[in-house]
Amino acid sequence: MKKKNIFKYMAVAALTVVMAGCGDDFLERTPLNQYTAPSFYTSDAAVIKATEPLYNRAWFNFNRRAMLGMGSQRANDAWNPYVSAEFARFQLTGLTEDLGLAWSSLYVVVTMANALLDEVPRYSTDDVSEAVKNQAMGEAYLMRAAAYFYLLRSWGEVIVFEDNTEASQTPIKPLIKEEDVLKFIVRDLERAGELLPEAGADHHPGRYAAKALLAKVLLAQSGWQTGRTTNGERDQATLNRVVALCDEVLNSGQYQLMENYEDLFKYANNDNSEVLLAMRWADPLSNEWGAMNAIYSDLAFSEVSDVNVWGGNLFATIDMLDYYNEEPADSFRLRATFFSPGRYYSYVKSEEGGYTYNHNWVQVKKGVVGTKADCNGHLAMMASPMNTNIMRLADVYLIKAEAILGNAESTSDPEGLAAINTVRQRAKVKPLTSYDFNTLIRERRIEFCVENCNWFDMVTWYRWKPQFMLDFFNNKQHRGFEIREGDVRLNPDGTISYTCYPAGDWYFNTWEYDIDGDGLGDEVRMWNDSMRDTNGNVISLNGVPQDLAHGYVYELDRLFRERQASTGVVAITLSEANIFMPYPEADVLQNHYFREAPQNYDFGE
Repeated sequence: MKKKNIFKYMAVAALTVVMAGCGDDFLERTPLNQYTAPSFYTSDAAVIKATEPLYNRAWFNFNRRAMLGMGSQRANDAWNPYVSAEFARFQLTGLTEDLGLAWSSLYVVVTMANALLDEVPRYSTDDVSEAVKNQAMGEAYLMRAAAYFYLLRSWGEVIVFEDNTEASQTPIKPLIKEEDVLKFIVRDLERAGELLPEAGADHHPGRYAAKALLAKVLLAQSGWQTGRTTNGERDQATLNRVVALCDEVLNSGQYQLMENYEDLFKYANNDNSEVLLAMRWADPLSNEWGAMNAIYSDLAFSEVSDVNVWGGNLFATIDMLDYYNEEPADSFRLRATFFSPGRYYSYVKSEEGGYTYNHNWVQVKKGVVGTKADCNGHLAMMASPMNTNIMRLADVYLIKAEAILGNAESTSDPEGLAAINTVRQRAKVKPLTSYDFNTLIRERRIEFCVENCNWFDMVTWYRWKPQFMLDFFNNKQHRGFEIREGDVRLNPDGTISYTCYPAGDWYFNTWEYDIDGDGLGDEVRMWNDSMRDTNGNVISLNGVPQDLAHGYVYELDRLFRERQASTGVVAITLSEANIFMPYPEADVLQNHYFREAPQNYDFGE
């Protein structure tokens, strides 16, 4: 497809999707292809129906695979050497298929929202109430803002447009400066907050969803600055506004944290008191391809599901295991996020009495809902019944805590502590008496691990504290390592012992020592808590057990440097050049603006 037709294509696609409304309740639909925009908006029900594809079809190609690679694997939450590995390895090119699908999908959201904002006030008949027109337009502003926030944190400078007709006629458009994209998003969310009803209904969001997302965007805006190489400060007035918005949401009485963290990810609680905004997918039994959550077969494995799946290769990273080892009491979030040795799940394979994970490695649990029976039949190949959360209430608590920390090194502020400790209390871990930025990073990564969002938060921190985050990426995280079956143990104290390998190297961490004194080298594996033989037993050198109690130190970085020297393999290194993803090559080739400096957006002010 030539570039000059892309915007026209998206406008037609958006109109087609609107006319074919879908969704859970969203999926009870009457054929509408005989309608055109001027004859469609004839009742409150029709207008509400027109908004519903904004929560599923529009996002399909972003959610189907790319979102996991972009939001979780780039954050080093989890590692899959076979699927979306180019996201985790930072080896994307403009020809990467899922990258192009994500880009076009997010612009379908934009185009669909633009169509609603144009058509609802223009074509709605007198039978459509003012309240419903406002609601539909508020939802369009909200979802357009959400799409642009993903675009900004994925690519930085992006194309911004509000008029589909004009865009189809003049499709070659400039990239807009990141600061103006943020300003555009803020404006959309402020408008959404004004138009949406106070309380949502029938899975349609109310104004506090817009206020929550606005708080998140303003937190990013408070420190966002391009072209800077040193760590700066966030704007205090903006931080104060973030705290006020968080308080509005938290005090609205419309949302509350679920008591049990693990319950968030069960089929029975798909729509729960914590969800502020989500992509809401078609029932897998509907056969509505393009409207379903098509990630399931990438996540689940045959042992835990009775539909055709091919996942099971998405494993916990060393990063995450080290976080859990720092605080073994954080076991409730661990078991909800990852399968680990010996864990029992009563609600997985429930017809068989539950499921115990009996492997010596750590696979992703979030998103794996079990069998058809565990979902009342609502499960199919490449079709999960679960929503994709965009924001949930725990995010608001941690946004408030981060805004209160502001530019300080650490804080014991009572309100900030109350916010972060509310999230920790639900996880059943001890409250903090103070916290700093590293504490917040750790808390967010564990709370939202494998929920397709941690990398996007890291990008906002990078735009605020570039030196800090580059050090974090390159010196604090261990990227590109694999843990394999047989190389993980769950200890009685709740910690996890492991040994790992750089991706693709099956012999790394195997050293030779003459353990038995026969003059020959013996195979030894370097674990994070000890050196062990191939049977998993701790070995001794000169009579001293090589474990933590006797001074053993696990030097993963040193081992990796030695491997680099011997093999020439280059470590994954992040820099300004690869924090943001490359643009799809077709767009770059056919739009000269991708090779020019970004422009300011004309807000008509």
